[in-house]
Amino acid sequence: MAALEPTKVLWHNGKLVPWAEATVHVGTHVLHYGSSVFEGIRCYKTEKGSAVFRLDEHSRRLVDSAKIYRMDTGQDAAGIAAACLETIRANEMEHCYIRPIAFRGYHSLGVNPMPCPVELWVMVWKWGAYLGETALEEGVDVKVSTWNRAAPNTMPFMAKAGSNYMSSALIKMEALEEGYSEAIALTTDGFVSEGSGENIFVVRDDVIFTPPVHSSILPGITRDSVITLARDLGFEVRQTPLPRETLYIADEVFFTGTAVEITPVRSIDRIKVGEGQRGPVTEQLQRHFFDIVKGRSEDPYGWLTPVYAQEADAEEASFAGEASSV
Repeated sequence: MAALEPTKVLWHNGKLVPWAEATVHVGTHVLHYGSSVFEGIRCYKTEKGSAVFRLDEHSRRLVDSAKIYRMDTGQDAAGIAAACLETIRANEMEHCYIRPIAFRGYHSLGVNPMPCPVELWVMVWKWGAYLGETALEEGVDVKVSTWNRAAPNTMPFMAKAGSNYMSSALIKMEALEEGYSEAIALTTDGFVSEGSGENIFVVRDDVIFTPPVHSSILPGITRDSVITLARDLGFEVRQTPLPRETLYIADEVFFTGTAVEITPVRSIDRIKVGEGQRGPVTEQLQRHFFDIVKGRSEDPYGWLTPVYAQEADAEEASFAGEASSV
């Protein structure tokens, strides 16, 4: 994974702040107790200009995550979406990863976070393929983690909270140290949950399976997009608990997520998945997904939000005005 490269500015509580000034005090509540919620969003350089993928849905999920943790960010979903677009424009990015984050700030330290103010930031940076440039075509080797996802009613996994990712870090570090690209966590009752930062799909006899929300998964927005695409392409999609052994007898397995997009899995616990390469269902879903997000085909779902649309409209209006005065 590439090092984070500085940009010009970040968005903070309604103002643009220079990169070097985007700091917090060591006594900030989030540093001690993990009291944050955040989003990961992609802006793509499409054939029709820069566009953010499912910005409204990501912004709404951030509001939902904050609500679960009783955090008032001072912004509704529309305000968060606008802040993301403003940050991209201010940094003149054509494509980027977007990270809006809300956290409990500096006031007092203790388990109770309520006295601490909520800060809302947005940062952007360039980010390529999360699991490597060849992963989208060749697939990745993964293992089943020794770490389970927390049981329901232990942590709210419907919230994209920073504290949840301490579990993800354990899963990821174990996988990397044992020579794998990623790992798959099980639930406390032994069913398939998700990767360290990805949802998972299993294909068997052209039927697509994925764990349900109650399997301690984050309800992924890319996951939802793939379910929609798959059904529109004529595939049957079942959201059902999956025993571990379904991973070993699958025809295809793939991850989904903002970072990984749609990444095939070629082996699990050194057992080859299908033919040990990207399968036809995964490839078909990839093709339709990337055709939409890259602007090569129409966006029938309204998933893309143009970044520089206002500027383009202003330029067009100015040109029209000049033409009419000639």
